[in-house]
Amino acid sequence: MKIVFFGTPDFAVPTLQKLLENKDFQVIAVVTQPDKRRERGNKLTPSPVKALAMDHHIPVWQSERLKKDIEILTQLKQMAADVFVVIAYGQILSQKILNIPKFGCINVHGSILPQYRGAAPIQWSMYNGETETGITTILMDQGMDTGDMLLKVTTPIQLLDNAQILAEKLAISGADLLIETLYKLERREITPIPQDHGKATYASLIQKPDYNLEWAKSAVQLHNQIRGFYPHCTTTFRHQPLKITATVPLDTAYIQELPGQLQEKINKIPNLSTISGRPGEVVNITKGLGAIVQTGVGLLLLQEVQLMGKRPQSGWDFVNGTRLTVGEVIGNG
Repeated sequence: MKIVFFGTPDFAVPTLQKLLENKDFQVIAVVTQPDKRRERGNKLTPSPVKALAMDHHIPVWQSERLKKDIEILTQLKQMAADVFVVIAYGQILSQKILNIPKFGCINVHGSILPQYRGAAPIQWSMYNGETETGITTILMDQGMDTGDMLLKVTTPIQLLDNAQILAEKLAISGADLLIETLYKLERREITPIPQDHGKATYASLIQKPDYNLEWAKSAVQLHNQIRGFYPHCTTTFRHQPLKITATVPLDTAYIQELPGQLQEKINKIPNLSTISGRPGEVVNITKGLGAIVQTGVGLLLLQEVQLMGKRPQSGWDFVNGTRLTVGEVIGNG
């Protein structure tokens, strides 16, 4: 089966790698976003997908606006591909492009459709406190993740997962599901199933205000925001920005889901159920763990933070390095 692969970020790499390792499939070209300037040295850097394609000497095509790029569109038609595989490519494909390959265009999407259509399904599923997500392969149409569904696989969301960890899990399961989808398509063993559009939910692009932490929210809401939008959620500490990158909600129901050693340490904190304060206030400091902060509802352990201009550090190192004391308020300007 001859394949043109459309993809850009790390999330797409395991699937491309899987296709390259399988003798039943031939990746004849890769389409990816143009190289971008990265923070270090401001040098033009290829996308992760492009880097892998170049390592395997596969032709790579890049365009700012693919549907207007006559040269690449002509080449796509001439390749006579059986299927286009699309994973987090970053541009909308026109109907003309969708019509080119024999078996159509197959998209690997990071949610159980029709839930969380759109640009950031992994992040918003965590933000909303979902306990399960997954991968859906779909036969693409011109809508935003509205095409007929082919196969699905589910993945549990663990309490201490963050968006990066979950994306890595889904990228691997997505690679396996794509291979299964292609085999079944070729054998005509799949009947595409239309989505129930009435049940659709959307995962929009994340905006900068989404990163701001409001301590009046509950501990669970803040925890889900921090891990969902990892590693960008920000508050203030002593009038300077402070990123919070890992937390633990200290509610009895959630403590039971923690790894044994961490659970044991938390259970040894004296009078945990009676500790209270105003939202954002440090109400306890526990040796080896770090600061515990009062939220609108419940307590939140700061497990990892990052001061401006510094590397991420454990909650306990943060306490020691800043000489943090009980009664200080985080997020007060």
